[in-house]
Amino acid sequence: TMGNWLVNHWFSAAVLAAWLGINIFLFTYYFLFFDRDERYFYTRAILGSALAWARASAKCLNFNSMLILLPVCRNLLSFLRGTCSCCRRTLRKQLDHNLTFHKLVAYALALLTAVHTIAHLFNLERYNQSQQATDGSLPAVLSKMHLQGSKWLNPIHSNQTTVEYVAFTTIPGLTGVIITLALILMVTSSTEFIRRNYFELFWYTHHLFLVYFAGLVIHGIAGLVRGQTEQSMAEVHPYDCTEYLTQRDHNCTHSCCKDPEFGSIPAESWKWVLAPIIIYVFERILRVWRAQQKVVVTKVVMHPARVLELQMQKKGFCMEVGQYIFVNCPSISPLEWHPFTLTSAPEEDFFSIHIRAAGDWTERLIDTFQLETPRIEVDGPFGTASEDVFQYEVAMLVGAGIGVTPFASILKSIWYKFQQADQTLKTKKIYFYWLCRDTGAFAWFNDLLASLEQKM
Repeated sequence: TMGNWLVNHWFSAAVLAAWLGINIFLFTYYFLFFDRDERYFYTRAILGSALAWARASAKCLNFNSMLILLPVCRNLLSFLRGTCSCCRRTLRKQLDHNLTFHKLVAYALALLTAVHTIAHLFNLERYNQSQQATDGSLPAVLSKMHLQGSKWLNPIHSNQTTVEYVAFTTIPGLTGVIITLALILMVTSSTEFIRRNYFELFWYTHHLFLVYFAGLVIHGIAGLVRGQTEQSMAEVHPYDCTEYLTQRDHNCTHSCCKDPEFGSIPAESWKWVLAPIIIYVFERILRVWRAQQKVVVTKVVMHPARVLELQMQKKGFCMEVGQYIFVNCPSISPLEWHPFTLTSAPEEDFFSIHIRAAGDWTERLIDTFQLETPRIEVDGPFGTASEDVFQYEVAMLVGAGIGVTPFASILKSIWYKFQQADQTLKTKKIYFYWLCRDTGAFAWFNDLLASLEQKM
């Protein structure tokens, strides 16, 4: 029912509503601002409503670029979930939707980039038409002003200049093309099919975010889109002096006969993304530091259906049920990190993962461990809300294929809690469902289930 849905998802709905509300507010506010503000009267005379479309979408792009990195700061999320006293259980659960929010923001960026790009294509075409016009119209007169100085309005100063030339030779044009291509590659390579079957392609193309943010910061530096300066507004206000621009003669002595002067809009993207970039840099530094800590592989077990079990030890490693780690094998690839759910219990003196052959990297890892024991680097653990399972009297665990791994940790931890007569354990009954495509997939988990059944 709707009531039950609100109880379970009210926080997600509130976050989504707030995010949509801020986007709508920013777009509406800046659309009306650039569509009505006096400083951009002459700019609108050339560009029309495309100016407002381009600038409003740019503000929303800045806002969503500010958000896109935060959901993938794993250590920040783990801190909020596990150590921040103000985080209630409802909030901790919603933090597990971080990747969903990350994808939502990415799709918004793609949509806003399309709007921004199309609007600026119209702008460049209208700039070009105004520069080439000889009919004495207001756009034509404005385009011929200050061609030799820095107070110009139209960035196209020659009749031989094309839209393509501006797009690929100016800082805003070139960075815009690069940003758009990077975003297209990141979005298309993050589809479910590519992530599951070509994870390496997804991993490497997603690091184009470095190109995206570098281009975003310098995109608006040149300031091709301009407005009338404050000083010029005081001297020749557009509402009073527009008619003089198209009808004046060389002997005009009226105060409005002076040419208006124009200045660029200050670059603002860096202000939006500076704080998230700093947070993310600290995130990556922490990951590198944690990855350098020594990991000892204590046991290697090859299960049926090409499932590899690794039991490991690492100084200071502390986990909870249902958490996951990122694993790197430098001998296979020094840059690739892959996530795996922990299958051990917090009560055990080791931590373990089960790896199913499901791609080039996992295939090479399994083949390598069958020949030798390579060096392994581990980053984590990172939290989920699975530990809340012990706060309920009845729990239902549903897994599919290798997705059953978090329940191995939960089932073993419950057995240990029973053995230790843990008084904080509220769980009385567990319903466990495991779905597999073929019977062979059951074999690797069978030993654990059988041992738990005998002990309990």
